[in-house]
Amino acid sequence: MLVLRGAEVVDANGVREADVAVDGDEIAAVGDVPDDADEEIDASGRYVAPGLIDSHVHLMMDGRPDPAETNAESETMLAYRAAANLADALDTGVTTVRDLGAPTTLALDAGRAVEEGVLEGPRVLACGENVVMTGGHGHWFGREADGTAEVKKAVREQLKRGADVVKCMATGGVLTEGALTGAPELDEEELTALVDAANAKRVPTAAHAHGAAGIKNAVRAGISSVEHGTFMDREAAELMAEEGTYWVPTAKALDGIIEAGTEGGIPEFAVEKAEAASDAFADAFEHALEAGVDVAMGTDAGTPFNHLADAPEELQLMVEYGLSPRDALEVATVNAADLLGLDDVGLVEEGYRADLLVLDSNPREDVTAWESPTRVLTAGTIYR
Repeated sequence: MLVLRGAEVVDANGVREADVAVDGDEIAAVGDVPDDADEEIDASGRYVAPGLIDSHVHLMMDGRPDPAETNAESETMLAYRAAANLADALDTGVTTVRDLGAPTTLALDAGRAVEEGVLEGPRVLACGENVVMTGGHGHWFGREADGTAEVKKAVREQLKRGADVVKCMATGGVLTEGALTGAPELDEEELTALVDAANAKRVPTAAHAHGAAGIKNAVRAGISSVEHGTFMDREAAELMAEEGTYWVPTAKALDGIIEAGTEGGIPEFAVEKAEAASDAFADAFEHALEAGVDVAMGTDAGTPFNHLADAPEELQLMVEYGLSPRDALEVATVNAADLLGLDDVGLVEEGYRADLLVLDSNPREDVTAWESPTRVLTAGTIYR
């Protein structure tokens, strides 16, 4: 048994002085802990918080200026990159990730490798391959499908592989040349077929969707979460709130492209599309917050100048767009856990998985507190 002594516990339920006992991979007690611990960590003056949950990553990407270049690399090389990314994520305090697109079973296998102790890293949930229309956004690492029959088959292939979520492309995107960022791709009928096929196995769904029309198609189809939502209008936000559809903004993805620009080697077409989307993204945040849309944290890590270790920057950007530090804590813990269907993470409570961070300041008041955890525990094991 390991005991963290002298800290204040901070999570979505508030702040309280409490020691935390960890037994195996679970939190055994919070507050009244045993005196005969096998190991103790003095956390006096610090805060014990839940590990961060990043709801949108690409483990096989490495933040290079043009991620399409990875298409020329072997799957073995991509697997090595995934292993390095897992270590980076855990080092920064991310203890759960959801991979939303990689070739074949690469990300699913990464999750099994972590679970079996082959690799050190956060818990991994993964979709397998994205379902995308022929020639659509991300087609170079997705499963192309057209029409309801092909879409159903593509979904069932991912489910057969053990997918934890089914991901699709409802609109074009920034990083695929020739794709129109906001234009619908898979249509509402195809999206409904995708959701129905996933629901048959009680597996949630996620839709890459920038444009308002594509967002509405996805929400009406019953998608669990909209990723990016860059051109979300008021009607789309209200529809999402009404249907309980989560929004994963991925602010860092857009920021990384705009900040680095063509000087950083990012293709000109991608920079132009990102810059055109910038003002709309600020409006999307306003619409979402006014409508009361549920938000979960996700970075789209792997896209240009956007790495698995950058989750704290995502939280800071969301605060700049209107969330409070307390909101940021919730979207990166309890909200993300709810979206991912996990009932054992997101809080510092007895019986929860011991994914814990020791921080120097209170993240409910200071969003920069997430930048440098002094300790990282994953499933009860001290990583750092």
